[in-house]
Amino acid sequence: MTRFWVCIAGAGCFLALLVLHSRFCASRLPPHLHLAFKVSWRAEEILYRLDVDWPKYSEYFTGATFCVGVDSLNGLVYVAQRGDNIPKVLVFTEDGYFLRAWNYTVDTPHGIFAASTPQEKSVWITDVGSGFYGHTIKKYNSFGDLVQVLGTPGKKGTGLNPLQFDNPAELHVEDTGDIYIVDGDGGLNNRLIKLSQDFMILWLHGENGTGPAKFNIPHSVTVDSTGRVWVADRGNKRLQVFDKDTGDWLGEWNNCFSEEGPSAVRFTPDGKYVVVAQLNLSRLLILAAPPVGNIGDCSVVSTIQLADQVSPHLLEVSRETGAIYVAEIGAKQVQKYIPVNSANFLFICVINNELLERWDLD
Repeated sequence: MTRFWVCIAGAGCFLALLVLHSRFCASRLPPHLHLAFKVSWRAEEILYRLDVDWPKYSEYFTGATFCVGVDSLNGLVYVAQRGDNIPKVLVFTEDGYFLRAWNYTVDTPHGIFAASTPQEKSVWITDVGSGFYGHTIKKYNSFGDLVQVLGTPGKKGTGLNPLQFDNPAELHVEDTGDIYIVDGDGGLNNRLIKLSQDFMILWLHGENGTGPAKFNIPHSVTVDSTGRVWVADRGNKRLQVFDKDTGDWLGEWNNCFSEEGPSAVRFTPDGKYVVVAQLNLSRLLILAAPPVGNIGDCSVVSTIQLADQVSPHLLEVSRETGAIYVAEIGAKQVQKYIPVNSANFLFICVINNELLERWDLD
């Protein structure tokens, strides 16, 4: 609270000096010079804090960490990283203890999704490599044994029969087995595909462009509890929303992304918030989720500003604990943010668009 009054006092003194200067020295100023002074502050609710104890030992991160998946049912966290002669997949507990690693048939991982039910534990990886296993989406069991390959291994393309990918970015697998794929991390394709549990195409949107249901680098996909599919349309600086059953376009959010498009999108378990990563800004946005039947406009509830060049690429939210796991390709690590138990607020003081002070108030 002391810093709050320091900020106000400092702003008041600065304003008084400007008034005196304009009163006694105005004749010396060039006629085109106008003094502008603006003080503002805003309050943001703090919803998460960094878990500094996760993982217990960070030396297991030996490459660029591109993606993270959470098996909430079994309390497991899967991290996929890139690099030469390193394990491509690391497995931790949600408490941060390292369990094992595997490196079978993974070339260049981009996205990862843990799709576990009481009957089966599975891990899906999108592989954008140029080798024999590249341009595919692969299903593994929890120990790294390859179970299923989608796409034509080692061959990029636009085909649907047989199915071909080019730099598939990410996927979401429902408990029913239905699969949603965003195919196009800068490759030939800019499309969203829904597959049935037996890998038949149910619907797709597959055209490059800026209009509704068109994409420019669709980078992340998730499904909310009300049956809406959300796509981080990164190049178009927006989130697009679709009906999961019909594929109909329902709307878009673009007013929150004037600086940079979203690279990842997820929902909190209670469905109240949308969590979005912005890679080049090294920032996470916590957005208010829209009600059923009304997409409306994007509204920022809270932000998590990471260090410069941390570069959050993709993220996952635990359906059990609500913790956010962030894969940071710049920092070469995964960090965990956990929900706070009480309402805290972040106050930000800005003078002439320059950040003067920011502080927490419990």
